[in-house]
Amino acid sequence: MDKNRPSLIKRISKIFLKSIIGIVLIIAILLFATFVIHQINLNSEADKIEDYGQKIKIFDGTINTTIDGQGADTIVLLTGFGTASPRLDFEPLIRELDKKYTVITIEPFGYGLSSETNRERNLNNMAEEIHEVVKQLNLNRFILMGHSIAGLYSLAYINKYPGRATAFVGIDTSVPTQPWPGYNSAPLDFLAKAGVMRAFFKFFGDEKPKDESEAHRFEQKHMITMKVTGNSTLGREATSLNNSFNDAQKLAFPKDLPVLLFADENSAVKGWTELHQEQANSVDKGKLILLPGSHYLHHTQSKRIVAELESFLGKQNN
Repeated sequence: MDKNRPSLIKRISKIFLKSIIGIVLIIAILLFATFVIHQINLNSEADKIEDYGQKIKIFDGTINTTIDGQGADTIVLLTGFGTASPRLDFEPLIRELDKKYTVITIEPFGYGLSSETNRERNLNNMAEEIHEVVKQLNLNRFILMGHSIAGLYSLAYINKYPGRATAFVGIDTSVPTQPWPGYNSAPLDFLAKAGVMRAFFKFFGDEKPKDESEAHRFEQKHMITMKVTGNSTLGREATSLNNSFNDAQKLAFPKDLPVLLFADENSAVKGWTELHQEQANSVDKGKLILLPGSHYLHHTQSKRIVAELESFLGKQNN
């Protein structure tokens, strides 16, 4: 046996160990740097975030709502999970809707300019919070429109408070029976708090504004996203999603409720079209419209959504 072999292996092991330690140190230094930069930016951005909306006190916090348009019919907009600033995200859709409708956008606890809450983020509480907001706004009858996970929260609301919503409009909404692999928010929360997400958006963000007004909106939305992403309220909502899907499977829309669903025609979710068609078929006046785009159909298909909505509602009134 070569007498130098053990010492060679020992030297290689030391080099390998030092390399690992070096890599870990570099990562730690980079994370510390992104964290510090993130905190500095958060402090400087706090005064740059422009206030908007009406703050409504409910339970243990405040919910931010915005009102656009002066139409005779009112639409209440509910956001999808994790959309940092619902009002700014829904802007393209609101600009089309407010030509004919009064549009009320609700920013749930933990979103946008709303406060956080200690309340559990289950279906019952989410429905209660929607009800408290519309009650304080003196809304008795309205069209409920939601995106993504709002499909479950709307289902819970309509069952808990029957007769308030005159119709439901879903924008690529979640359905109780869809495949749900679970959601662990811990990795994203860590990346957000460490400032890694900020660095990612800086170098790989793909939102390209078409004019100065949109550039300003994107900037505001970005600052609010950095502020709210990873907060404890959103984290608890993410943890509650498993139970929310299970609980929603016990619910269904009333047979006489008009239901209009828009769904991404190219969704990667297995059976997405069939699941939405099944939900549309579960009521007497249901319709599914498939649209090209992404999960955020309201970013690119707002004109089509509003045109189809007016046609659908017109047929219900005839």
